[in-house]
Amino acid sequence: MNRRQSLQLLLASAATLVLPQLAAQSARYDFWFTRLRYESGNWDVDQRMPSNVITSLIDYTSLRVDPEERVIALSDPKMLASPFCYLAGHKLVEFSPAERRNFERYVRGGGFVFVDDCNHDIDGLFAKSFEAQMAAIFGASALRKLPNTHALYRSFFQFPDGPPATSFELNGWGDDLVHDYLKGITIDGRLAVLYSNKDYGCEWDYDWRNKRFLAEDNTKFAVNIVMYALSA
Repeated sequence: MNRRQSLQLLLASAATLVLPQLAAQSARYDFWFTRLRYESGNWDVDQRMPSNVITSLIDYTSLRVDPEERVIALSDPKMLASPFCYLAGHKLVEFSPAERRNFERYVRGGGFVFVDDCNHDIDGLFAKSFEAQMAAIFGASALRKLPNTHALYRSFFQFPDGPPATSFELNGWGDDLVHDYLKGITIDGRLAVLYSNKDYGCEWDYDWRNKRFLAEDNTKFAVNIVMYALSA
């Protein structure tokens, strides 16, 4: 059973909680970008990033892509219908009981969450608090480094050296390191939570008209993330 089939089962089991419009949306689009709003911290960062990722998916793939970003509360059962979720910030992450319940249900049910540490706080509050949340839900050893041979790095474009660097990660939380890896939580053989300390959100947060001036389109890695999320 692939991720899409798993999510269909999850959606069916939550049918009484999810609005009929979402079922219609699922039939109309292969992908829509869902940003998760959570009560703690600051979830509404990198506001131009989703539109740039959406544009790249339209440019490079044949997916039927919803052109609008969707913002859904993590505590709202409607998030269970999303094929892909994004969670980011640079302050405290402390899930409420409803947020924790939905996050765990979604991830264990076949969902995919890309979590990006905006990496701007010297004390590393987002990183420390989010990692603590994952340890509390999935166990202390659940979040592991991904090898550079992971299928994520060849799901569409080829990244043989692993995760591409960003220009923002040295602004981070005091370690002064380029993180040459990503971390993830794997459920039933599928990468379910992808976790980055590299601040891809800021890297991809620019006016779309400037994209033509880039030597290399840095949103190509976002395409890999989405294509892996939809196919694994």
